[in-house]
Amino acid sequence: MKSPVILLCILVVSINLVSSRVVELDENNWEELLEGEWMVEFFAPWCPACKNLEDIWNDFGSWSDDLSINVAKVDVVDNPGLSGRFFVTALPTIFHVTEGKFRRYTGSRDMNSFMTFVEEKKWKTLEPIESWKRPDSIPMSILSWFFKLSHFLKELNAMLSKEYGLPTWVCYGIFAFITIILGAVVGLILVCIIDFIWPQKPMNRQSFSETQEKEKLIRRSNEAINEDIVDDTGPDDDTSDAEKYSGSDDEEEEEEVNEPSPKGSPDVRKRRTTRKAD
Repeated sequence: MKSPVILLCILVVSINLVSSRVVELDENNWEELLEGEWMVEFFAPWCPACKNLEDIWNDFGSWSDDLSINVAKVDVVDNPGLSGRFFVTALPTIFHVTEGKFRRYTGSRDMNSFMTFVEEKKWKTLEPIESWKRPDSIPMSILSWFFKLSHFLKELNAMLSKEYGLPTWVCYGIFAFITIILGAVVGLILVCIIDFIWPQKPMNRQSFSETQEKEKLIRRSNEAINEDIVDDTGPDDDTSDAEKYSGSDDEEEEEEVNEPSPKGSPDVRKRRTTRKAD
């Protein structure tokens, strides 16, 4: 009767030893990934695909010493900040990490594929993720805080609805009010930062009356200029008109010729004879 119990204990211990080869990462020790070579899986207990991969991943972890690689896993439910920091959008998600360079594993999820990927260094054929997407970058650190905030709001909603019995619309109203306040505060902070970095140039603001006074001065100056132009051109125009309408000597002679004279006068006869001769 003791032998089956002993075998069961040995089996349980062996399973625990095998599973202990897989390092469990969280918010406090995830930076261990930045040194050495790692294969890390992001999973959730409620994910069916993650449950199917669990035994294979534990078996793969038992070969970590032979492959000179560290095998780890991250529970995204307990560590929402890490899911945001690594921008995990599907489960399970597997990363290969070597000397701080992160590559997303996209191959088959079986033992042979994992072994071949590491032994033959197939990870070299994959491009590392961009520098701004690295988990230790500033943008991803900010994103991790947003994921933490969303997880906190979920827990707060569950607490308000279950423990305090508040209706759903009341919870949403509280969250909306908090969101508006936080948005206003963040917007004010951003405006202050922008004004500090790129200050606006001082502008000379003028009132409406001042602008009207300036327009009047401009009009008066334009009228004065026009009057000066008219004064300069006036005498020339008068002389030109006088010249236009002043008669010539020929016209005076013609008027003299056309003056009426008594009939039969010798001057008229002489003029007529000269015209005929012409």
